[in-house]
Amino acid sequence: MASFKMLKERFELTDGNLASHIKKLLEAHYIEEIKFFEDKKPKTVYKISPLGMQAFLDYINALKEFLDAR
Repeated sequence: MASFKMLKERFELTDGNLASHIKKLLEAHYIEEIKFFEDKKPKTVYKISPLGMQAFLDYINALKEFLDAR
């Protein structure tokens, strides 16, 4: 799981840019959004969904096939 802040810092994105990416990933059901309270403050984290993991593995396999064909 990763928080918005961690993703923003890790990938050096602006709030708006990251929010746009997250929105698209949520719409595609590639990630899941988990909201909760921590020390009385709202917190949101994201995790890859089973569908997202399968799409990622399919992408990696397609890259491997492409590179093997060279």
